[in-house]
Amino acid sequence: MKRNGGFTLVEIMIVLAIIGILASIAYPGYAGYIARSRRIEGQMALLDIMQQQERFYALHNTYVAFSAESDDPAAQRFKWWSGGEASASAYELRGEACPNRDISDCIEVKAIPGTGQVDATFRDAQCGTLTLNSIGRRGPSGGSVRCWP
Repeated sequence: MKRNGGFTLVEIMIVLAIIGILASIAYPGYAGYIARSRRIEGQMALLDIMQQQERFYALHNTYVAFSAESDDPAAQRFKWWSGGEASASAYELRGEACPNRDISDCIEVKAIPGTGQVDATFRDAQCGTLTLNSIGRRGPSGGSVRCWP
């Protein structure tokens, strides 16, 4: 009897099982890499905004609170998203006075992941909201020490 060329159902199922196992091993590493690269996007945006705030402070002796909803012309100078465009950005940026301080003395800039204003699908469970203030303190809301280099 001559065997026809082709694959049996068992052979196809074995190949699919191997592909599934490999994918389940590779996906967590890939997802972690994506989260780390998006986190770096947020960190770079915080550093850039803080430099802009310091330049503004040098000229006006005050910082400017800002957010996506800001209608103040001075606040609209500052980009409230972390990436190239708002809809594709991982973080929404907000600047406000440091806790128990006046805005003329200290500003704290926050990078909030995955809000309705930016890519809502992005989550950063390890670090959460990243912060940087004009005093030089930086940190995550998630409490992980590995969120800032």
